[in-house]
Amino acid sequence: MNSSSTPSRRLTPLDRLLDGTQRALDTVFGAPRAERANPAATEADVVLDETERRHAAGLMRINHVGEVCAQALYCGQAAVARDPATERHLLDAAQEETDHLAWCADRLRELDSRPSLFNPLWYGGSYAIGVLAGLRGDGWNLGFVVETERQVEAHIDEHLTSLPEADIRSRAILEVMKADEARHADNAEAAGARVLPPPIPTVMAAASKLMKAVAYRL
Repeated sequence: MNSSSTPSRRLTPLDRLLDGTQRALDTVFGAPRAERANPAATEADVVLDETERRHAAGLMRINHVGEVCAQALYCGQAAVARDPATERHLLDAAQEETDHLAWCADRLRELDSRPSLFNPLWYGGSYAIGVLAGLRGDGWNLGFVVETERQVEAHIDEHLTSLPEADIRSRAILEVMKADEARHADNAEAAGARVLPPPIPTVMAAASKLMKAVAYRL
């Protein structure tokens, strides 16, 4: 069983610290394994020209960073969640994000590229945001899930439009990711998410824009 699927309430504080540290190392430096088959596995790997390859790699690096951030955010939120049901919701979502992380990493390798050099920074910052969100209470905790997933849906839509037409493997991955993100947001709303007040969504969008600009190249 993936460590992210084990509720932290069953662990001692030291165990939780070690578990969280191992999860962070696996996310940033390891090779996460997906529990579901890669959606691109049945699609032809069409050869792209150099400009298309570099553009597709930049977009998939952004998506890989987004999954690193999602792992950190959800794990930070789960670490301080007050309701076991909320903790379970967050950890279940994190497991699906692990699938996304592995798929994006696979596609980056196929495109002869690499993850962002700043992944440790993205992870650390997102984990801190997750803890701060969680400390406000479970309603706000779930509200961050909704806003995060809605913003991710929006940027995946942009990428589906921007990807080279021939890159059907990246497109197959992103289409499944988009459906998963929408479901995560819907589930969080059904579980009692609170609507985040201004200017939090705007600040989140600005931070995401900066991340995407950096991750596309680095």
